[in-house]
Amino acid sequence: MSVSSITIPCLQPSWRFPSQKAPARRRSKVGSVSLPKIYAVDQSSPSVQTPQRTTKLPLRKIPGDYGPPVLGALKDRQDYFYNQGREEYLKSRMHRYESTVYRTNMPPGPFISSDPRVVVLLDGKSFPVLFDNSKVEKKDLFTGTYMPSTELTGGYRVLSYIDPSEPIHQKLKQLLFFLLKYRRDKIQPEFHSVFSELFDTLEKDLAATGRAKYNDPGEQAAFNFLARSLYGVNPANTKLGQDAPKLIGKWVLFQLGPVLNLGLPKFAEELLLRTVRLPPALVKADYQRLYDFFYQSSAAVFEEAEKLGISREEACHNLLFATCFNSFGGMKIFFPNMLKWLGRAGATLHGQLAQEIRTAVKAHGGEITMAAMEQMPLMKSVVYEVFRIEPPVPVQYGRAKQDLVIESHDAAFEIKEGEMICGYQPFATRDPKIFDRANEFVPDRFIGDGEKLLQHVLWSNGPETQTPSLKDKQCVGKDFVVFISRLLLVELFLRYDTFDVEAAVSPLGAAVTVTSLKKASF
Repeated sequence: MSVSSITIPCLQPSWRFPSQKAPARRRSKVGSVSLPKIYAVDQSSPSVQTPQRTTKLPLRKIPGDYGPPVLGALKDRQDYFYNQGREEYLKSRMHRYESTVYRTNMPPGPFISSDPRVVVLLDGKSFPVLFDNSKVEKKDLFTGTYMPSTELTGGYRVLSYIDPSEPIHQKLKQLLFFLLKYRRDKIQPEFHSVFSELFDTLEKDLAATGRAKYNDPGEQAAFNFLARSLYGVNPANTKLGQDAPKLIGKWVLFQLGPVLNLGLPKFAEELLLRTVRLPPALVKADYQRLYDFFYQSSAAVFEEAEKLGISREEACHNLLFATCFNSFGGMKIFFPNMLKWLGRAGATLHGQLAQEIRTAVKAHGGEITMAAMEQMPLMKSVVYEVFRIEPPVPVQYGRAKQDLVIESHDAAFEIKEGEMICGYQPFATRDPKIFDRANEFVPDRFIGDGEKLLQHVLWSNGPETQTPSLKDKQCVGKDFVVFISRLLLVELFLRYDTFDVEAAVSPLGAAVTVTSLKKASF
């Protein structure tokens, strides 16, 4: 059964921007680059190729169904958000059909999504087909079965929504690679400065009340770090001030609201978030403030954009999206998640990390260097394990470019051209046929021979063992994100022996409260 493509035409932007030129009707996405491989951009590597069938697995009809039109999708939406929750919704159907590949509806469904029907992939063997650009298309599928209005991005389709086959894709991705390479020397010192300020704040709050909420000051630190390291500007010294996290949060809600569970009464959420789209005009002024900040802070990047044939306006909207949605959004979700898993692991692991990190830094003259971090195998493994057990972007989509045969561990399945494919990554990266103790947090999983398993860590829209290229959809900032995640652990355990946290569920990631911090004793 084919699934029609969801295409939202670029809208003429109704907002005012500094340039007088009307934005070109271009298409665009988002990302970030690499630090350990220091921004070596692979311009020639092809897309990830799905392995040809090498086994004689039985060909099985894809199980599952979509129910009656409209009503089936509405019922499934109730199960997904309220009756079961996302993971139980997917898991229960996997058990019912005795298959990790099946048909179902994915939200938001009527009346925001024109077609909620998908083929779900829930194992680590079938999932990588979503990275094969010769077999799947990613045009306008960043958020799944619906696409937010381009009025939320200045009338442009930003890079996250652009397929590699579109001419503008390589230019925009090259621009983001340039940004990270151009500012690479500022990343570590600005991270140290900003997160030292964050730890000071947490210590003061803890001393005053016995508890310190991480998320709000952590989000402010995340944006300050990105602005200072990538753009050389302290937001506090601009008209934006300290308002960016709240402005971004509201703007993201207007894009992701249809697939979020905010914890409101069911009737209110259904009416406000999943019946009709929230009007972009309500965040127009907020977006303008963010746009003005990036426009005034990106002169060097604009020069590079013009060399690539990208207008300043299109470049600015892409820089804003890449920084605020992708990079800031990733830090907003992943850093609290990492603190949650580390907090649960306890003091023994903390002591091992502190010993390893401090020994390596001391051996390199007391400086945090790339060479020093390469001598921290446990620290690196912990970061990868958090990416594995709770990837920050859990759902990926693609549309079959042709009739396909995909394989799970147990069977082969035919997918028809035009059908939507949806992969739920936490099940793929917790596949018990790939990982031992797959549902457990195992800090040393990726040490020694365990490094061979990194090919199955997929958080970046590609294998951890692959370098992003201009021709694929892997996150531009894959290695940048890994690097700053490592920096968080290094800074944390240079300063503290151990810590305790409480974690609760939030619409995006975990809500973390620090309940104790024991300062370094050696």
